[in-house]
Amino acid sequence: MPPSLSKVTTFALRGCRHSLFSAAKCTNISRQFGTIIDKIDNIVKRGRASECEIPRQSDVVIIGGGLVGSAAAFWLKQKTGPGEISVTVLERDLQYTRASSTLSVGGIRQQFSSEENILMSLFSADFFENIKEHLCVYDSDQDPPDLQFNQNGYLILAADQKAAVSLEEANKTQISCGAKVKLMAPSLMKEKFPWLKTDDLFLGSFGLENEGWFDPWLLLDALRKRNRSLGVAYVQAEVVGFDTSPGSVDHVMVKNMYGEVKEIQFVHCVNAAGPWAGEVNKMLGGSFPLPVEPRKRYVYVFHCPNGPGVDCPLLVDPKGVYFRREGLGGNYICGGSPTEEEEPDIATLEVDYSFFNQKLWPILANRVPAFENIKVKNAWAGYYDYNYVDQNLIIGKHPEFPQMIFANGSSGHGVQHAIPIGLAVSELILENGYETIDLSSLSYERFCTEGGSKKEKNVY
Repeated sequence: MPPSLSKVTTFALRGCRHSLFSAAKCTNISRQFGTIIDKIDNIVKRGRASECEIPRQSDVVIIGGGLVGSAAAFWLKQKTGPGEISVTVLERDLQYTRASSTLSVGGIRQQFSSEENILMSLFSADFFENIKEHLCVYDSDQDPPDLQFNQNGYLILAADQKAAVSLEEANKTQISCGAKVKLMAPSLMKEKFPWLKTDDLFLGSFGLENEGWFDPWLLLDALRKRNRSLGVAYVQAEVVGFDTSPGSVDHVMVKNMYGEVKEIQFVHCVNAAGPWAGEVNKMLGGSFPLPVEPRKRYVYVFHCPNGPGVDCPLLVDPKGVYFRREGLGGNYICGGSPTEEEEPDIATLEVDYSFFNQKLWPILANRVPAFENIKVKNAWAGYYDYNYVDQNLIIGKHPEFPQMIFANGSSGHGVQHAIPIGLAVSELILENGYETIDLSSLSYERFCTEGGSKKEKNVY
């Protein structure tokens, strides 16, 4: 850690003693200089405290400093006045080397089957369009945030009648919510995308606006900078337990970077731990398990010299393989979900290149003949929080510990929905209910009633 400014002050005053100034002048200047440095030092200490010091208490503690947790912190501070509410974000890896948020491909679409997910996507797209108004840090030398939002749309393909009917049904819901999504016959897709093989397709669904991809790291970075300016404390620590009593919890135990265990008292605690949310929930005890587990997914970057051009959408093949353009140099990103039997080990983030060669490449080359000639340039793996019951968000108060709030299980679309999820969390805490988008059907209680699950059909 760099030396504190108080040490810099000491060095400066030592130099002053040996200067040509008189002792009186030196004393006066020392006092003035010391006062200025003390003010600056306090500011810096507050900034460093956000990543080093663990507070004894905080009105709201958020477990997980990724996009969902940071979005919740942003809205909580944005909707309250200065100093009205203290917010502490706990993140065990402030470098985000293994974070789901930063390892995502950053897709955003309105092409979901449930109204709640469509409305959240529309909200996110509007937020992205006006990102500078929301997340610009004024009175600083930082550049306004730019997410590199590419609105090339999603193109989701159906290769049989059943899948086509599913696209048609979802399209009705999407249109009713205000999304701009167009159903396309194979001939129309071939006309618009001549590089695409369409002779085995029944139908396509294409997002006309507010769909495409963005850089998740740029969004996270902008949120963190804005949050710090609003007084949010980011603490590097790992949750190791809770202090609970029947029906109540108000302390969380955390281990800092030095291995010391400390307690933080809270009024509300948000579980935004992503893939590890289920493990955090287990620490509470109780009889309500959280059906969220980490799943590992590979992302491959390949080069194709004569592949689709700048109009290339994010395409989802009927077999679940997706790809999109990455930049303008003939590079593309792709991936796909394995079968249950093929689920990779989550112990490490090592990449299996045979999965690309054996499972993805044949599908890519069949859909885009130009992809028969490609070369893999890079790859990485990341985790996402998989809701193994209905692949949908779980949000709301814990049934047994109402001080705890779930924000988990988005199953691959948490990055694009982080902003409205964070807003919904802030509304639950500040207003005790949803005001912008009604997400009450996505509460934990749906698992407690027969047939109450909220299945999202369009998960890729």
